[in-house]
Amino acid sequence: MRKITILLCLTVSFYCFSQNKEVLYNFTPQPQSLLINPGADVKYKWFVGVPLLSGISANMGSTGFDAYSLFANDGVDFSDKVRSVIASTSRNDYVTANQQLEIFTAGFRVGAEESKSYVSFGMYQEFDSFIYIPKDLAILSLYGNKDYIGKSFDLGDLSAKAEVLSVFHVGFNKQLNEKLILGIRGKIYSSIFNATSTHNSGYFYTAQGSNLIYNQVIKSNLQLNTSGAAKYLDENYEGDLATDLKEDIPKKAFMGGNLGLGVDLGLTYYPEKNIQITASLVDIGFVNHTKDVVDYTFKGDYAFKGVLTNFNQDGTVDNAYQDFKDAIPFDTIYSKFKTQRPLKFYSSFQYSFEEERQTECNCETDEDSWYRSAVGAQFFAMSTPRTPMLALTAYYRRRLLQGLQMKATYTIDSYSYTNIGLGLTTKIGVVNFYAMADNLLAYRDVSKANALTFQIGFNIISGGSSK
Repeated sequence: MRKITILLCLTVSFYCFSQNKEVLYNFTPQPQSLLINPGADVKYKWFVGVPLLSGISANMGSTGFDAYSLFANDGVDFSDKVRSVIASTSRNDYVTANQQLEIFTAGFRVGAEESKSYVSFGMYQEFDSFIYIPKDLAILSLYGNKDYIGKSFDLGDLSAKAEVLSVFHVGFNKQLNEKLILGIRGKIYSSIFNATSTHNSGYFYTAQGSNLIYNQVIKSNLQLNTSGAAKYLDENYEGDLATDLKEDIPKKAFMGGNLGLGVDLGLTYYPEKNIQITASLVDIGFVNHTKDVVDYTFKGDYAFKGVLTNFNQDGTVDNAYQDFKDAIPFDTIYSKFKTQRPLKFYSSFQYSFEEERQTECNCETDEDSWYRSAVGAQFFAMSTPRTPMLALTAYYRRRLLQGLQMKATYTIDSYSYTNIGLGLTTKIGVVNFYAMADNLLAYRDVSKANALTFQIGFNIISGGSSK
């Protein structure tokens, strides 16, 4: 219990607050759009993010239930609310959270004034968690097996992961011709803390035998892999958790954690001047966990017969419990493991209209012409331990003023069918500020929202983007 408590504390300590950034994607006035499509069509001469303020984002969501279902002050007992939530969800419902903080970022055009090559780089910290609702285990915990004779409880319902890491990245973007732009971004991951339990299997089964005897079978193949928290999980640890974390996090963030490699790929293609197609793959990568690794296993098989607790020939509770522990031991091992980053795929189709030509040089856009409005559609997919997370977005973009642009979105995903988002970006001189949020209708009562996302930041930008 002590180790489980520390694991929860570590996770909560890092948790500052779905990873789909539908408002930011292809919103090219923002340099941060390069992070989700390294092949984005950007026109800046150079940009520098304000350290720790250039990109602050958080995304949290759940399918099948919301906070109001559990915490509404409506006089209903909390345990009854938990039972209602369990009854209304499936093993494929999940709770997810993502948080990002840009430490620093910058980019610049490479070569002469007419160069079509662009380099960007930076570092950001990210928190990720993804937890499936353990439907069968919740039912077994709440109700026991008395009323579920003949049901096989699936232990594989337990599937969860959480990670805090820092990412160092360098990207290269080049316009090959008037129609095609390609981009690539290399990444070095430094994992600060990881807890993964996603390849579990097994079952617990009770069958009615003869003469009121029950046949019960447990087959367990459960494992939790952790890294970055070995000293905190040691039984002899007596340090101050908050103080030690403050010292450890900076060390592990700057290449001192478990390391991994990744790459992002992206493109922008113009079949016609006002028609645009984009696509990107983000986080094709992995992390090798070799430092501060502690793994917990609960593996084995046990079959017994009895009325209640007569699990063995002696028929005593103590002996039965010991037999159970011998058959399915709780072990601690120390072996390295590898995790894959959640792979994300974005694509979009955009039609631009209301073309406005410039009569003289405009250094804000560096373009001969630009379009005031655009409409489009986006598709998003992300890998999860089971089925992919999918989303479809329709959007409208408009240049409101020379230094002010907006993007409005409507998204259908596993969280909601009424997700309306809005992003605004403004540039006054060289100072850029942006703010984005989705599921705006839910802000009337956020406790009833299945998902919320926001992102804000400040940059210094020379030049601009007109697409």
